[in-house]
Amino acid sequence: MIWVDADACPVKAEAERVATRLGVKLALVSNGGLRPSPNPLVEMVYVDQGPDEADKYIAERAGRGDVVITNDIPLAAKCVEAGARVLRPDGEPLTPANIGNVLATRDLMADLRSADPFRQGGGKPFSKADRARFSDALDRIARAAQKEI
Repeated sequence: MIWVDADACPVKAEAERVATRLGVKLALVSNGGLRPSPNPLVEMVYVDQGPDEADKYIAERAGRGDVVITNDIPLAAKCVEAGARVLRPDGEPLTPANIGNVLATRDLMADLRSADPFRQGGGKPFSKADRARFSDALDRIARAAQKEI
């Protein structure tokens, strides 16, 4: 199963294409507002409104043999701990080897932003190259996850 933390995910269409190509079920988990897919491999999961409801839903279900797509680092840490493979929308895998550093960096950046209200996100826009990198990474990681089950 591929689980997508779908509310703010920029690569839902790419994830669906990879899941379809590999014949893997895909769950788009959100608070609502997403258009249902006619693809029989895609399950739309609508959770209650509220902070982290989609994260809780995914964290309770993801495990060995699953792939989770999220930018939410605490969710990623829970999924890695449960044995799932985790991929960020930019194609970066989050693993037992790097999740501690990523979590610590996230906490440090949150502290810096709270100390300086003018230091806010921004960043570069999501490009075609980012989408291609994600699709390639998801294909590799999903194939590896399939071998685990």
